[in-house]
Amino acid sequence: MTPEAPPAAKRDPLASEGTIHTTREIEALIPHRYPLLMVDRIVEYDPEAKRIVGIKGISADGWWAPGHFPGLPIVPGVLQIEALAQTMAVYVAKQPGFGDRIGLFAGIDEARFKRIVVPGDVLRLEVTMEKLGSRFGKGRGVATVDGEVACEALLSFIIPPDGMLR
Repeated sequence: MTPEAPPAAKRDPLASEGTIHTTREIEALIPHRYPLLMVDRIVEYDPEAKRIVGIKGISADGWWAPGHFPGLPIVPGVLQIEALAQTMAVYVAKQPGFGDRIGLFAGIDEARFKRIVVPGDVLRLEVTMEKLGSRFGKGRGVATVDGEVACEALLSFIIPPDGMLR
């Protein structure tokens, strides 16, 4: 299936070729902001396959770099998981009936870290939804760098009742 992009009239004029959602468009869908916004753009979105792919460029000036680890900056695994979760949040936000409802982690299962991620790497964040109900969801996320798996996990979330987080 061809990735679903916004109509040409609504496209971000700064979007590069192959971009379905820019950072600005992602910010309109999920509440995360710099310095914790961990998805730069969405490059694939296939609602029939229940699949989405995001991209995150890893910069040497990330807020985590000086302390993890001095002289050898490695992206913390928890931030790789967060990047996958935010990519999943974009998918969920695009589904009918979800709008601005905020999901919260309910579980991180089967997490594995198989490759270090360092400044200069580009993380490809692929999430395939396994379940999506009105208050609970689960998806399998795989983060890769140059085709090598860096991180993978089964992520689940809950969506609390309206007003609980306000």
